[in-house]
Amino acid sequence: MKILVGMSGGVDSSVTAMMLKEQGHEVIGATMAIWGNTGVHKRIQEKIDAHPDKKATHHACYSPDEKDRIEETRKIAESIGIPFYVFDCAEQYEKIVLDNFKKEYIEGRTPNPCIWCNSLIKFDALPNLAKANGIDFDKFATGHYARIEQQGERFILKRGVNENKDQSYFLYRLKQEQLSKIMLPLGTYTKDEIRTLAENYGLKVFDKPDSQDFYNGDYNELLEVQPKKGNIVDKNGKILGSHDGIWNYTIGQRKGIGISAPEPLYVLELRKDTNEVVVGYKDDTMKDSLVATKLNWIPFDYLKEPTTCLAKIRSTQKPTEVTITPLENGNVLVKFEDLQKSIAIGQSVVFYDGDVVLGGGIIHA
Repeated sequence: MKILVGMSGGVDSSVTAMMLKEQGHEVIGATMAIWGNTGVHKRIQEKIDAHPDKKATHHACYSPDEKDRIEETRKIAESIGIPFYVFDCAEQYEKIVLDNFKKEYIEGRTPNPCIWCNSLIKFDALPNLAKANGIDFDKFATGHYARIEQQGERFILKRGVNENKDQSYFLYRLKQEQLSKIMLPLGTYTKDEIRTLAENYGLKVFDKPDSQDFYNGDYNELLEVQPKKGNIVDKNGKILGSHDGIWNYTIGQRKGIGISAPEPLYVLELRKDTNEVVVGYKDDTMKDSLVATKLNWIPFDYLKEPTTCLAKIRSTQKPTEVTITPLENGNVLVKFEDLQKSIAIGQSVVFYDGDVVLGGGIIHA
């Protein structure tokens, strides 16, 4: 079988490529270039060039050091003995991921760019560009810790067996057509097992640290907005202080608010219309329900009736019991069995039936 492997220069994708080759497949390595020379990319690069002493802080999947990463990945592909291609996805990344990131933050929401990147760039634009450039392959593989199985005519996404490394939360927006063409060979392994395999394979990246964020610089570099003074208020509207822009805060934030209080204050709400940051105490952060929109379902096309299942509102959270009820407008109401801390509008809620990913959506209210 011909398999195109999305490679990033890390241990997971490198082991994926090596493992598939060892299994006898014809493996082709590919990576996406997302750091362009226009728009936000160019402006950030000019700023970094003007202050080279700050360059070391910019190490993530979206980074001006991308050329170095690509060359490292090319060397890994050469050591494995597979062809390697680079495809320019910078324009798609800026329009799809960065523009959404900027719009959401400015409006007081908290987006998850990795989810949009996976569904629309890494598992869509990248393999499609490879096909358009004449590269023939049967399946597209990555080093994500999740599993795909076929059940009847549908493809099912399941959690990785290693609970602490499971990445299914970031893949819930994948469509049936995408799932039918994807391989995730690492879903049944733990991270330690993959590092051991990498060392046994002789891959020099066996002890390379994982990327922790999509961008490790100041988010204001991506937002490109001028400070906008507003009030920090309590839940009753009392003015407690001021801020320079609601986009500088996230729901649940405790540090950096800059206001003295008898107990630690947390960010409860970001109000775009009144340009207010609402703060309160820990108990005020607890909620028992949310409304989700822009839903994607995997084992079925849509939710027909109220369903009890498990859900996560952040990738590192253990799934908790919920009841999801379809609404007339196509959204769903999600009622939690237990109170949840700091539900952030703009983030994703993902639903599970045991290990099976049912789907998910964007937290709207």
